[in-house]
Amino acid sequence: MKNVVLLAAACFSVISSIGFAEDWPQYRGIAADGKSAESIGRADWNNGANVIWKSETPLGFSSFAVADGRLFTVIATDQNEVLLTLDATSGDELWRKPMGSSQYEQGGGDAGAAGNKGGDGPRSTPSVSDGNVYVYDSYMVLQCYDAKTGTPIWKQDIIKDFAGRNIKWLNATSPIVDGDVVYVSGGGAGQSFLAFNKNDGRLIWKSGDETITHATPSLSTISGEKQLVFFVQSGLVGVDAATGTERWRAKFPFSVSTAASPVVDGNLVYCSAGYGVGAGLFNVQGNGKVDEVWFKANELMNHWSTPIVHNGHLYGIFEFKKYGRAPLQCVELATGEIKWKEYGFGPGNCILVGEKLVVLSDAGEVVIAAATPDAYQELARADVLSGKCWSTPAYSDGRIYVRSTEEAACIAIGN
Repeated sequence: MKNVVLLAAACFSVISSIGFAEDWPQYRGIAADGKSAESIGRADWNNGANVIWKSETPLGFSSFAVADGRLFTVIATDQNEVLLTLDATSGDELWRKPMGSSQYEQGGGDAGAAGNKGGDGPRSTPSVSDGNVYVYDSYMVLQCYDAKTGTPIWKQDIIKDFAGRNIKWLNATSPIVDGDVVYVSGGGAGQSFLAFNKNDGRLIWKSGDETITHATPSLSTISGEKQLVFFVQSGLVGVDAATGTERWRAKFPFSVSTAASPVVDGNLVYCSAGYGVGAGLFNVQGNGKVDEVWFKANELMNHWSTPIVHNGHLYGIFEFKKYGRAPLQCVELATGEIKWKEYGFGPGNCILVGEKLVVLSDAGEVVIAAATPDAYQELARADVLSGKCWSTPAYSDGRIYVRSTEEAACIAIGN
């Protein structure tokens, strides 16, 4: 795979105003909440963004995980899903590992704005921890590889060994790693939620009897207890991360596909789905008691674009199937009131770096905006990628990493 190195030397001098650097080791970052504790200084893109390399990433909507100077994502070539590893500094390919089939039968990912369709492929994002990389493919095989060499270490076939029940358009969830545990969902009765030892693949616990959705679970502390929040077809289910014991549940409508992850802020849990469903907020009070704070039918639909929560407000891409047009919005969490909206992003994705939003439009534009409820404040914008971008940006060590159904790019943030 040939990459285009534009200004590779610049990559060593762009830590901007950050006081430290951190990895982005799994879907939506260290805590899988879409946030980086780094910060972005002044982004002067009047002469264009500082794109220091581009590399090919054919097909799919897998995002980047970033750890130890390497990038990990899933592409599709030769009718297989492929775990791809790039050098984070140069974009050079380090290794690739063919996995399961990329023949999905039902399709689903070829929609898009006029002139920007196609690119159906893998949806799941790898996770990296302590020198290993974990990937959960469309046919629900969880695999662990050595992150440096690609050597297989262990795998679990959820359909074969745990009576797994795949869904329309196949699995899109990403594995969540915390401590020595990797979490996935999708097994059958009594084993829909699964926890494995990340070192040897040994089953730690299994629980639940639910049909999954395309939404990756969220890991959060609720009422002083670390919990996984699964967004399944019956609604939200919170389980003890240590044992898998159910702590609470909340009914929420399901129609066709649910794909955005739950968003947790203290004891408040927000969720949203497309296909005419809408969004809701729940207050988890403990002892299994959950109160619905508000529900807005057929409104505030995130589809697959999970928002972030910051200072009591949601920031993200809202509305359903408005390819090339869907807005970036700020929504007051407590009430569901829209504070502002800016059209023209389409169903891309948004993360938070310090106090600034990094937004990737479905057409490949990267935007930096202020995370403030007062008004939309755009700080920088650049057209970076060709292809269709339904993936989530990653941020690590003063650099933005983005990909499309055709190519990936690294953007250095200047002082």
